Amino acid sequence: MVEQLRAAGAPFAGRLADLRDELVAPESWIQPPEMLRICHRDLWADNVLPTGQGGVCVIDWENSGPADPAQELGCVLFEFARTDPGRARALTRAYRDAGGPAQVNRRGHFSMLIAQLGHITEIAAADWLIPHVRSPERTDSAAWIGETLDAPHTRELLDNLVQGLRGRDTR
Repeated sequence: MVEQLRAAGAPFAGRLADLRDELVAPESWIQPPEMLRICHRDLWADNVLPTGQGGVCVIDWENSGPADPAQELGCVLFEFARTDPGRARALTRAYRDAGGPAQVNRRGHFSMLIAQLGHITEIAAADWLIPHVRSPERTDSAAWIGETLDAPHTRELLDNLVQGLRGRDTR
């Protein structure tokens, strides 16, 4: 796909090529879910909205279904705490205090994140090559893939997140 993007003149093709190996490498970490529960399975910031009373409202439940809460928590930690170990610990503590059943303590807990972001990146690149109704303009696709290129889910970042949750800030 990188070669197709280069041939078509995609402005992000070089950046994607530079990151390709790093984005693919964590696929070896993917593990099957261990504890199936009904999860949102698309719990990204654009699906969490503030309420007028100061709480949060989770929207867009069309992908909900059985998943491992630890793997969904891995996505949430990446999205909301990424490089801040203190924030990751606070978020995890609040989650557990509210009755959340999972914890993120190893690479395999990022399985959902790795799969979802890999899929999103692939779809965005494909939509740049051949515009689709979800991304009718190439600028839409470029912006979508830019999210991964601007804040990639590297092995180092994810390992640091796990270490930070263990109380070892590796920054």
